[in-house]
Amino acid sequence: MSAFARQLGDFPALACAVVDGAGTILRWSPTAADLLGWTAEEVRGRPLHGLLAEGGECTGTGGVPASGRSRLRCRSGPAVDVFFRTLPLEGADDVLVLVHRLNDNRPAPCATDERAQRHLEVLREASVRVGESLDVDRTAQDLANALVPAFGDLAMVALADAVSRGEEPPKSSGGGNLHMHRVAVASAAGFFPEGLLQPGSQAPPFPDLPVLRDVRRGQALVATRQEAMALLDDPRLAALYIPDGGNSMVMAPLTARGLLLGTVMAWRCERPDPFDQEDADLLRDVASHAALAVDNARRYTREHRTALTLQRRLLPPTVTVTPAAETAGVYRAASGSAEVRGDWFDVIPLPSLRVALVAGDVVGQGLLSTATMGRLRTAVQTLADLELSPDDLLIQVDDLVQRLAREAPAGAGDTVGASCLYAVYDPVARSCTLASAGHPPPVLVRPDGTADVVDVSPGPPLGVGGLPFETTTFDLGPDSVLALCTKGLLRAGGVDLDTGLRRLTGEVSSRYSPEGSLAEVGRAVVDKLGGDSPSDDLALLLARTRVVAEQDTAFWTLAADPATVAVARSMVTHQLTDWGLHDLVFTTELVVSELVTNAVRYAGGPVGLRLLRDDDVLVCEVTDPSNTQPRLRRARSTDEGGRGLFLVAQMTSRWGSRYGDRGKTIWAEQPLPPKEESSCPSPPLPAPKP
Repeated sequence: MSAFARQLGDFPALACAVVDGAGTILRWSPTAADLLGWTAEEVRGRPLHGLLAEGGECTGTGGVPASGRSRLRCRSGPAVDVFFRTLPLEGADDVLVLVHRLNDNRPAPCATDERAQRHLEVLREASVRVGESLDVDRTAQDLANALVPAFGDLAMVALADAVSRGEEPPKSSGGGNLHMHRVAVASAAGFFPEGLLQPGSQAPPFPDLPVLRDVRRGQALVATRQEAMALLDDPRLAALYIPDGGNSMVMAPLTARGLLLGTVMAWRCERPDPFDQEDADLLRDVASHAALAVDNARRYTREHRTALTLQRRLLPPTVTVTPAAETAGVYRAASGSAEVRGDWFDVIPLPSLRVALVAGDVVGQGLLSTATMGRLRTAVQTLADLELSPDDLLIQVDDLVQRLAREAPAGAGDTVGASCLYAVYDPVARSCTLASAGHPPPVLVRPDGTADVVDVSPGPPLGVGGLPFETTTFDLGPDSVLALCTKGLLRAGGVDLDTGLRRLTGEVSSRYSPEGSLAEVGRAVVDKLGGDSPSDDLALLLARTRVVAEQDTAFWTLAADPATVAVARSMVTHQLTDWGLHDLVFTTELVVSELVTNAVRYAGGPVGLRLLRDDDVLVCEVTDPSNTQPRLRRARSTDEGGRGLFLVAQMTSRWGSRYGDRGKTIWAEQPLPPKEESSCPSPPLPAPKP
């Protein structure tokens, strides 16, 4: 049994039980014993459905009843019609079952009394309305609506400031700043008086009144208008809390687990009969049920906000600019009672001016899926740095997901899985290569506004294993837009994936222009397709492609001859001089000399040499037919070689290698000096002799 279940109090006239996930009774309140005649010792350890009378139903998951009507057996006497309300308890699988009596077939002196029927109506309305929502403010409003007009002419609910944020309220007593605000109101007249404290307004400081201490200790308060004026003893407070024409007031605390979550107050204005102690007991019972619903919504709000904060912190910046693409991402969490899910997108700059675009969706919801999303995003980034092909990268991530599934606690019921789309765009080759693990294909919008869904052969979702992933390669011109999204955006509005892809294609193509803002297009598309209250997370990534101009690239093919090293140095010097990068001539000559020498000596030919220039970086690449991985090591003082890669690493900002269909490419990057600090241009050198 959870700590919360052990701390449950007993509420007068509010029958309740605590059952486990199988429906076995763990705790039985005295009020439940009085209602049905079964003592706690008699029912503890028995299944709850064993108390069903003929004609009673107990639908739900396992042995836990779902909220609704049923019929229970009494130990002696006729069966009782009841209304079930179930609330999950924090930190355990236990469930609190609230039982409200709809009618009592046993003889009772007030069974036909109009007032008793009205009280039953209030209890029924509170049972049906309060607790349906996991939104704190909505739960408070449902409570106010349940009290008007059957119980009073005006109802007002105030909550602690911390409760609305999903936090526990501080323990306090006496007056001063109450740290409360009015959340919900209801009026039988259809409008709330303007002079009273309005919804959303902060409660003013109160004096240290004895009655205030009584309310904080869980007692209900009944007062006439004159008594309320005397208790407040402050015209300013009276104007905020006592309505014109109000003749009687009752107030009860919203208390759960010993914490004061808020208060509920009702006034009678048109009805002449004043509230009495029986009304106060009724309101206290309703408030007890409502407090549990508010606390349940508060805990959900805390977890939802925690997951949402973690999710947003794990996502990349919404707008990025790289030599390969300008990107804009939009993420929108599920609203209402839906849990945050593990949707994500990513933009990963790669060597040689390339960029990786990622979209993924984790199975499940809440903190678990958010944490899994963070682990998968980190894994994808790490594997991307190894420059694996898209299909090889997804194979490695698939292995990780299978390992995470094996590590999940047995019997936890948590499914570990995900879908992912990984694409690599090369602005020099002007092509994109991608692979999909059960993820929707991207949409390609060309500069002229025409758009198509990219034809992709999707593999299985991550975690299935045993099947390969296929790559798809297609050309991308400058100012094209690639739109990657998650299923939540495509299925918004209840449509299927094919319809969602057609809608996404039409929206992006109709709104995009090469000169327009990608961020504005992304927000407009998500607003149109996702709506204001999505039931699932939505993620959209738009990438506008760039290209590296031909004049910013240089490529040579060299023979596997030691003499070509000097030729390579000469060609690089001439090219850097043409580009005005005189400050980088010495270091680039050294890098090229070492890399070409290693390729000629250990790999054979032909050897490819390429230079790429961007505004901020110079990339030098040497390609050879060998698949041997280069290894950086520290040579000893007596060694005649082994210092080449060490020198390359010292002279450049970063270096690495990647494998191709044939052989490998070793690359090294150098940052370009600011233009104003570049040395004066030197006369151009003569072109090297072939």
